[in-house]
Amino acid sequence: MMNNDLIDTIKKLSQLEGFKDVCHEQGSNDAMPSIDVLQEIVQIARSVLFPGYFGDSAVNAQTIMNHIGVNIDRLQQILTQQIKAGICFSCQTDVDDREETEQIARAKALKFIMQLPEIREKLHTDVIAAYNGDPAAKSFGEVIFCYPSIRAISNYRIAHALLKLEIPLIPRIITEMAHSETGIDIHPGATIGEYFTIDHGTGVVIGETAIIGNNVKMYQGVTLGARSFPLDESGNPIKGIPRHPCIGNNVIIYSNTTILGRITVGNGAIIGGNMWVDVDVPAGAKLAQNRKTSKLND
Repeated sequence: MMNNDLIDTIKKLSQLEGFKDVCHEQGSNDAMPSIDVLQEIVQIARSVLFPGYFGDSAVNAQTIMNHIGVNIDRLQQILTQQIKAGICFSCQTDVDDREETEQIARAKALKFIMQLPEIREKLHTDVIAAYNGDPAAKSFGEVIFCYPSIRAISNYRIAHALLKLEIPLIPRIITEMAHSETGIDIHPGATIGEYFTIDHGTGVVIGETAIIGNNVKMYQGVTLGARSFPLDESGNPIKGIPRHPCIGNNVIIYSNTTILGRITVGNGAIIGGNMWVDVDVPAGAKLAQNRKTSKLND
């Protein structure tokens, strides 16, 4: 039997009044989004986007159609259920709406799968950029297998496509999975062009409304963040407004640089390491800290 102290504690924890924000009441027949299943979805997507590198390694010209087909079939099934769970989590549905929710989820899963060829084309450019930009890279295979940037960017491109389909919650979970795995935090709402690469990657943060052009390279510790948050009449931050930087084409941003606010970094600009940037940067500009040399007194 439980002692009275434990019973009293259980009663206190069961009193939801005042704590509803941190307690979720799910419909009895509605599944919750599953981290384990979403990890499987990412692994299946990777096995389709990078066949032979993830999932079944015994893939060749004779077996690839079967490999892709089996994985797409499984992906459609479990992605549909996770999209449905995300919809049910974000807005409680009535019993009469469940069949409609299932149909919506199935349609969105199909639309996502139809985008996989385009996603792979973009990821191919990201692999090329990582390989060409790193003299230590010995092969495309090494980049795909080993580079955390490819894992983070692949999660981002998957999540971004899902977000554009107005699927709630699931895209953010997928990018946060990559954040936990790689230390690279890319919000699924960011817009990122082709040939994007992050060297090393640890500590990179890319905000929700950031826009990044083509052929952009950044190093570890770079932040594309918001400078300030306009408040509504109640004093709460206004959500969804553009508040992160716009990075042009052919830009390089070196390590530990922070770029804040809805500013523009022009095409071809190079921003040195450990910089704080909160004003527009002209095209072709080169920003660097002042070099100072000091000597210790004898």
